Amino acid sequence: MSAQKGKKTTGGSGKKSDYGFSVKRGEHKKGPEPRLKILYKDKVIPEFKKKYPSRNVMNIPRLEKIVVNSCQGEATQNIKAIETSAAEIELITGQKSVLKRARKSIAAFKLRAGMPIGVAVTLRRERMYEFLDKLVSVALPRMRDFRGISKNSFDGRGNYSLGIRDQIIFPEIEADKVEKARGLSVTIVTSAQTDGDSRELLTLLGMPFKK
Repeated sequence: MSAQKGKKTTGGSGKKSDYGFSVKRGEHKKGPEPRLKILYKDKVIPEFKKKYPSRNVMNIPRLEKIVVNSCQGEATQNIKAIETSAAEIELITGQKSVLKRARKSIAAFKLRAGMPIGVAVTLRRERMYEFLDKLVSVALPRMRDFRGISKNSFDGRGNYSLGIRDQIIFPEIEADKVEKARGLSVTIVTSAQTDGDSRELLTLLGMPFKK
């Protein structure tokens, strides 16, 4: 039966908006398996099995999550810096960001406890692999005079942190619309027990370390 005249019909479980139907979190369709996830199963796992035959398959290092965050010191004077940073990180990662607030008050920096100072995104599963693939294959090679990333940025527990000075290396950011360079930090958390295993894992996944 057709809808009554003058009434709008809605489809699915989403709410009607000016831009169409909004999709609830978790209702998105699953896309193709990320390239790096396939690489991990087809290359990384066999490589570790070959090199360490006595090691249990559950002890083979794997990616657990990637945390992307940006701290904006100017937010104490200009709250719009947080809004802009959040929009850029969400565009880069494809995921909603979380607001980070100051834990302590520091009078010298005009900082009060509870004041927003940054944003962060935690990526897992498919989005984690997709972001790492983009970082390794597209973003890092676009850095000026890029010659590889440092091998010394591990924390001693198998996690790697990388600082990025300019957000325009990501293809989603339009350089002519950027007000100023805003740095990002990327932390890759792995299940590796040692920095050596983590470095080998990231190398096999294509991370361009300096030689």
